[in-house]
Amino acid sequence: MKNTEHGLKYTRDWHREDISVIIGSTTRVGGDTFLLAAGPCAVESADQMTEITRYLKGSPIRLLRGGAFKPRTSPYSFQGLGVSALKLLRKTADDLGIPFVTEVTDACHLDVIAEHADAVQIGSRNMSSYELLKAVGNLDVPVILKRGMSATVDEFLYAIEYVAHEGNHQIILCERGIRSFDPAFRNVLDLNAVAFLKKRSPFPVIVDPSHGTGRADLILPLSLAALAAGADGVMVETHPDPQQALSDGGQSLDPASLETWYNQVTELARHLGRTI
Repeated sequence: MKNTEHGLKYTRDWHREDISVIIGSTTRVGGDTFLLAAGPCAVESADQMTEITRYLKGSPIRLLRGGAFKPRTSPYSFQGLGVSALKLLRKTADDLGIPFVTEVTDACHLDVIAEHADAVQIGSRNMSSYELLKAVGNLDVPVILKRGMSATVDEFLYAIEYVAHEGNHQIILCERGIRSFDPAFRNVLDLNAVAFLKKRSPFPVIVDPSHGTGRADLILPLSLAALAAGADGVMVETHPDPQQALSDGGQSLDPASLETWYNQVTELARHLGRTI
């Protein structure tokens, strides 16, 4: 296998063509397909998931996201429902006929998450948890790997290496914003990185504008910008009543806003020759 600059192996020199990743049996990420993914930051209750099922039914959403084990800055914040949330996510995904992805925060949860979920996510805080990356690299499931909030692009690419080196090449990269000096935003969505990663890496690149901005009102324009920049999908947070959310309500789309979001993103995607 050919080495490239900085010792990176899993670049365009390794695989010239774009790689597509299949989640579940039908959801494709990469190629001409543009992924729309949505779900709650955290699973809070069965009633919440029933309501989400109601308004996602029949939509172009092809991947359900949802948190079961939540890494939070404060130890006093809602930490998720754990295994109970995984069961609710499985039921919701099955009712919708789509796969689901959830974050793994500790290798001790890998077996139970792999038992329920169709894909696993490595969150921003764990992008540099190298033993966790190795453990996920030994799984035969797709991995959505999020960029660390203060990570350079090269550091992000090295995190990919840890997963791929163990044999798992079902990798989807996710730009989710980086920290900046500006308090107007939770993070700054780095669309430079999206365009750069598409040139440098063969793996699909998706964007999370919910975390990338921390503001629900900016999700739509930045989703459209990500699509125009060459991203392979967008993943957003939604909640039936964001003001009552136990986590990240300010960056979650309510049902009406979510419908506006996916209608406008779908329209641009088709104009650009992408399949939803």
